[in-house]
Amino acid sequence: MARARTVFVCQQCGAQFAKWLGRCQECGAWETVVEESVAPRPATGGGGGFGGARTSVAIAAQRAAKPRALSAVTSESHARIRTGLEELDRVLGGGIVPGSVTLLGGDPGIGKSTIGLQVLAELAKGGLTALYVSGEESPEQVKLRADRLSCNESVLILPETCVEEIIGHVAATDPGIVLIDSIQTMHSRELTSAAGSVGQVRECAAALVAQAKSTGKPMLLIGHVTKEGTIAGPRVLEHVVDTVLHFEGDQGGGLRLLRAVKNRFGPTNEVGVFEMGERGLEDVANPSAVLLAERPKGASGSAVLPTIEGTRPLLVEVQALCTRSALAMPRRTTLGLDANRVAVLTAIVDKRAGLKLFEHDLFVSVAGGIRVQEPAADLAIIAAIGSSASDTPLPEGLTLFGEVGLAGEVRAVRHAETRLREAHKLGFTRAVVPAATARQVRAPDGLDVQGVATVLELWTALFGGRRRAAAAASRQHDDAGDAF
Repeated sequence: MARARTVFVCQQCGAQFAKWLGRCQECGAWETVVEESVAPRPATGGGGGFGGARTSVAIAAQRAAKPRALSAVTSESHARIRTGLEELDRVLGGGIVPGSVTLLGGDPGIGKSTIGLQVLAELAKGGLTALYVSGEESPEQVKLRADRLSCNESVLILPETCVEEIIGHVAATDPGIVLIDSIQTMHSRELTSAAGSVGQVRECAAALVAQAKSTGKPMLLIGHVTKEGTIAGPRVLEHVVDTVLHFEGDQGGGLRLLRAVKNRFGPTNEVGVFEMGERGLEDVANPSAVLLAERPKGASGSAVLPTIEGTRPLLVEVQALCTRSALAMPRRTTLGLDANRVAVLTAIVDKRAGLKLFEHDLFVSVAGGIRVQEPAADLAIIAAIGSSASDTPLPEGLTLFGEVGLAGEVRAVRHAETRLREAHKLGFTRAVVPAATARQVRAPDGLDVQGVATVLELWTALFGGRRRAAAAASRQHDDAGDAF
């Protein structure tokens, strides 16, 4: 009888080694190689229950595959399955593709199980048999969530963690869609390691993907995330699935963002916006209005940025707070923005506009829990910093966007007309944009577009020039010193 063998697997990339290493030779990560015990694979079938389903399916698929000319392959158009959630369909590219496997990740409590149950309930309304495989919660707990979401449809519930048993039940019930909650709780009889280990996650995901491809039944996999916000388990987990979705947002707030990190059947630059309510996640048709609903009027340090998420424009509020520091090294804190980018912009306004912030703490954030990574936010960040430092509110109805270079030049960005149309739709009357964009863009009627070529021109347009802005910041510095 064959004995189990011991291998050492990297938890980051899934690479296997014959001995333990402090640093993975494949991905270079430290302290990620762990020991696993792997049982020998049976020649045919599995042991007991539905255990032989996965192996027989894989062997049949291998024997049926034969090489053929690429020109002889016909492209098939799959009819997508609409989920009933417009924002989710937008991110997926129009709906769920039959036979596809979608991995949904996000922080604990962000709403992964909620949206999964909502999708199954919506599809059950259309007559599709839906199977909910729960590896973390009991059927009674799932029922409580279903009652809260008013999901009283005929969704099948299966409390099971063995992947061989799950595949057997899927073959017996023949559901139209399967939800696995979660992939980290699944285990295979062929491995002796604990559920959630690198080998178990990799093996279970591969078995479920093979089942989905062979039967044409779509599967939704819910995955845990690490402290860094990435999908827990080896990177191969993201490679074997067709679509990887990430939930983002502040659990204390109402808005949730759903991004497509990988999508073999649609775009990867789309984003869906949901709002968490008493009855689950609801589509947000106009997220810009929601994000700006509580924006303070007449407050300094606030600027509105029309950013692009995928193909849709979003108006977000960039806030900055500049205060006198009591520390030897002032703090630089950012939320929702790249900290290195904010540090570079702070140095640019110091050099090009004369704004001295070396004795001030600086806090910059994007309201609403939104993350903005595009360089088009540079002008709005600089305007918010200058507004807070000089304690001068920006004019009402003003929006800004543009990229700033190290020499202080303002560069054009893409989708300028889309940004301006969104700003005009929400009642904004003035926009400060790069000079090249102002010469080429067709602005909507009623929206005054002003182009700036340098940071100094921006300073002149908003705060009256270098000396005036520097003097205002100096007065605020003196006032703060008197308070101490």
